[in-house]
Amino acid sequence: MEKTSCAFLDSLNQSQAELSLDQKREKLPFAIGKTEEGCDVFSGRWFRDELNRPHYEESECPYIQPQLTCQEHGRPDRGYQKWRWQPHGCDLPSFNATLMLESLRGKRMMFVGDSLNRGQYVSMICLLHRLIPEDGKSMETYNNDALTVFRAKDYNATIEFYWAPFLLESNSDNAVVHRISDRIVRKGSINKHGKHWKGVDILVFNTYLWWMTGLDMKILKGSFEDDEKEIIMVSTEDAYRMAMRSLLRWVRKNMDRKKTRVFFTSMSPTHAKSIDWGGEPGENCYNQTSLIEDPDFWSSDCRKSIMKVIGEVFSKSKFPITFLNITQLSSYRKDAHTSIYKKQWNPLTPEQLANPVSYADCVHWCLPGLQDTWNELLFAKLFYP
Repeated sequence: MEKTSCAFLDSLNQSQAELSLDQKREKLPFAIGKTEEGCDVFSGRWFRDELNRPHYEESECPYIQPQLTCQEHGRPDRGYQKWRWQPHGCDLPSFNATLMLESLRGKRMMFVGDSLNRGQYVSMICLLHRLIPEDGKSMETYNNDALTVFRAKDYNATIEFYWAPFLLESNSDNAVVHRISDRIVRKGSINKHGKHWKGVDILVFNTYLWWMTGLDMKILKGSFEDDEKEIIMVSTEDAYRMAMRSLLRWVRKNMDRKKTRVFFTSMSPTHAKSIDWGGEPGENCYNQTSLIEDPDFWSSDCRKSIMKVIGEVFSKSKFPITFLNITQLSSYRKDAHTSIYKKQWNPLTPEQLANPVSYADCVHWCLPGLQDTWNELLFAKLFYP
């Protein structure tokens, strides 16, 4: 399974390379250089870096939501903050916050997707905000919290997050109350959210976790307002393909390839089953402080069939979409999840308190931490494609 899944990503990277050649080597917006030939920044290994990591302290970034502040919530170790990603045979450009902010002058950057994309969004703000004086920045929410906007006033720039876990309209679109097990996605509805993305200069999409119900997906034809709803059942893969095609159509119609950039972040792995990495049965990411050493390790919840859909659909894109392939490098990081060290929305029961594995969050990531690396890779692909 590992090899197959990686092969899909390799073929996706390959098809993107061919796409760029077809585009007569056009210079991508924001590019100031290029990555050295043959360098795959997503293939590499983690190195301990006590001197240069983390990029910032948890306590000095007030924008991190309490679900991700692991130190504040009692995590006893800090080792997860100290790892640097080193690609094989080349170097990742150092994240330059000044360059990033100057490039955003007069522009909008937006992350669109679920809570994992929100984590990457907050990480980006934490990497940049120290350069901006206190009275020169603000953060506000709009549209019932669906849209969060960080403003760098002197730069006339915004970095935004828009909640759309399926990208299409769904019954899980409330940014606060969305814990719905019976999920329904509306066909052909990308403009419901897409109208809020128009005019953005750098778009970063993700969608994966919410499709993983373990069941077929319910697809709504017509409207959520209809009294009699026509709902069809389709496989997760077919539903996901429908969403990806809708996304590509929207991008082609609404983004200007001479001025704007679009990124898509691959699936974020979870570490809910320790048997995946040879651990004791019944354990998960709780109390994990070491990395997975096997270079071919692949989390059992990262579905190769979804990888294949992404590869098939994106290879046909006429608009250059930059794929941020964070899945493999994140798969090694069973140490980096929030686990039990986060704000709990409901009081824990005595049974849960007696068994921390039962409520450990092995989906989301502590900040500072792994998602800062995702943004280093985004930085590399934005300026040195």
